[in-house]
Order: sequence, then structure tokens, then C-alpha cells
Amino acid sequence: MTDPGRPPTGSDAVARVPDAGPLAVVPPRYGGDSLADVVPSALAVLGVPGSVDLLGLAPRLAGVRRIAVLLVDGLGWYQIPTAAPYAPILAGLAATAGRPLTAGFPSTTPTSLVSLGAGVAPGAHGVLGFTVRVPGTDRVLNHIEWADDPEPLRWQPVRTQWERARAAGVAVTVVSRPEFAGSGLTLAANRGGDYRGAAGADALATAMLAALAAGPGPTLVSGYHPDLDRHGHLSGVDSVPWRVAAAEVDGLLARLVDGLPADAALLVTADHGQLDVPAAHRVDLDTDPQLREGVRVVAGEPRVRYLHVAPGAVSDVVAAWSAVLGPAARVQTREEAVAAGRFGPVPPEHLGRVGDVVVTCTGTYAVLASRSEPPAVSRLVAYHGADTAAEMTIPLLVVRG
Repeated sequence: MTDPGRPPTGSDAVARVPDAGPLAVVPPRYGGDSLADVVPSALAVLGVPGSVDLLGLAPRLAGVRRIAVLLVDGLGWYQIPTAAPYAPILAGLAATAGRPLTAGFPSTTPTSLVSLGAGVAPGAHGVLGFTVRVPGTDRVLNHIEWADDPEPLRWQPVRTQWERARAAGVAVTVVSRPEFAGSGLTLAANRGGDYRGAAGADALATAMLAALAAGPGPTLVSGYHPDLDRHGHLSGVDSVPWRVAAAEVDGLLARLVDGLPADAALLVTADHGQLDVPAAHRVDLDTDPQLREGVRVVAGEPRVRYLHVAPGAVSDVVAAWSAVLGPAARVQTREEAVAAGRFGPVPPEHLGRVGDVVVTCTGTYAVLASRSEPPAVSRLVAYHGADTAAEMTIPLLVVRG
């Protein structure tokens, strides 16, 4: 496995997320140190009624009337030291203007994008994994490939922070890849913002800066950059393609920082980190009869599996998976996982999206599903989704114009 690295240090970092190493379990810190708290805190700075500055941004952002929020997919706090030789601006901002937050659980892109946009923990917004079972069916919904079924506004019922901002008179723009426009995930996470397509880092910087400077009133701009995550998955953290992607992130940051208006601020964060999973730490549930016994539907992703089981089979499945995986995973019932608070409060209508059994991989292990998922999933090098520090701990970088 590629070493996830050591996190940037400093008194604030040490106080907020004690460093027990990249593979230590880190629970989500909803309500003051999580990704879900970023946009509500930004709206409080912009004076949106009812918004609470849970992150304490106001003292640093006094007088700011325009805020850009950039989410870099896959940029975990523990990956910043690894990226530093190729992204010196990123490393410098982390050291002088950064602090760690946590993602929500699972630490995966669809869940995190909706947590950012809705400003609530995953249990409330209901996008509870990369893939989840649609309750009452055996259908597995892939949130990345989601179009309009289930209907996005019913599946994710929480009013977004972009909608709240627009209702308060803030100009709101969302900048992301053109192909994501109108998708179910985009509507769940970003409804309420004017959508602008931007293919690549240069186009993203141009569109974000243009939207930030477009009008005289309070302004909120959101941007999304996916390439670091993609190259981590395909080639591994600290691979040559990943290093090139890290350098591209640095160029993006340089343009945004240099182009900020005087009354503007840039908040940089991420949806999760990543870690490489060696071949010896991969278990294939579809080739092990003990793991398939009693399991009807498999959802989630390799680092966090949701198992929907046959009636009366929960205890047998928990016992079998615990015996096979041993210390490679925590195997819990749905009730145990929800009671642990990792999703935040989960209303009854969202409970069925969580498996009857929740399997959270520890260390650098993963549970593949070679027959249940596309073959490409099993060929990835790096994964995320679980609750190790390398996956859960993300940055918040705050830069003023």
C-alpha cells in the first residue's frame, strides 16, 4: 500500500483531529467539524437568516460578500503531504490556512456531495452510499448513474443550502462537468444554483471567477474538480498520473487565489481521502459460499458493504461474515450501525436504504463483488468509503481575496 502520509500539523489540527495514524478509526464530527457544516457557515458569513457559523469563519471573513467553495474529489488531509512536491501552493495553504474536517459516513462521493449541498448529515438527506437498495425492491441504485428514477426531490427531500441562499437574495452558481447537468445526483445536491458546465481545471477556474465577480450583491459559487480521485482509483495514490493530477489541482488553486476579488473568499475542501488496497487484502464475496449464504442483495462499495438478507438470516450472516473476515472488518446489524451515530439521525423512511448488515472494512482491506458489480470496480487500485483517518479526514482551506 502507498503510505497515506502524515497530515499537516499545527495547533488547530492537533486540537481538532488527534493524529493516531492514517488507519485509525475517525468518527464523523457532525455539527461543527464536518463537510456538512461548510456551506451553512459560509451562508452565515453572507448574512443568510437562520444560518449558523458552526466552523467559526466569521472572524477571518469579516467584510466578505462573495464566497467560492471548491470541492476537490479525493483530496484527503492525509494525501496533502504526498501531493506536496507536486502541489506546493496546496501544501502551503494547508500549513498556513488549513484545518482538518471529517467527511460524513460512508466517505464516498455521492454521500459527500449531498452533505455539502444540503448542509445535513447523510441520514437526513438519504443518499447513504455509492449504491443503495431501493426499499421494497431488489433494485440497486447507483447514485453516479442516477437519472430521474427515483425522483430526486423525493429521494433527497431536504432543502439545499443553495435554495436557502437564493431565497435570501444571494446569487448562486454551481460549476461542474457538463455531463453532470440535470442528473439525479446534481439535483439532489445542487438544486437552487445556476448550473454552468466546465470541462477541465482551466474552464472550471474561469467559470468560477466569472460567476464570483458577476454582480454587486452577495454571491456564492460552488465548484467541483474530479480528476485527482479518478487517477487515484485507476493508478493509485502517488502514482505518476496521480502526481500529474495533483499538479493540476495546484494550478487550479493558483488561478482561483490570484483571481479572487477583494471582497471575496475561497473555501477549499474535499469529499473523502483514499488509500491503496493490495491484492492480498481483497476478499471476493461472490466466490465465497459462506459470504453469499443468506444474502439477497449486495450494495454499498468495496470498503463499506450493505447486505440485504433473507428473512430471519441476519444473525447467521453476521456470524459468517465475522468469522470469514475477522479483524479485516466490523460487521454490524443495521440497528447497531445507526445507533453508533455514523450516519447521523436516520428517519424511518431512509432506514431501508441501509443494509440489514453493514460491513465496514478496517486497515487496507476491501470486499469485492466480482459478479454483482462491473468488473472495473475490482480492478481499481485505491478505494474509500470506510472510516479510517485516511478516508474520513478532509481539508478546509480558507483564503481571502
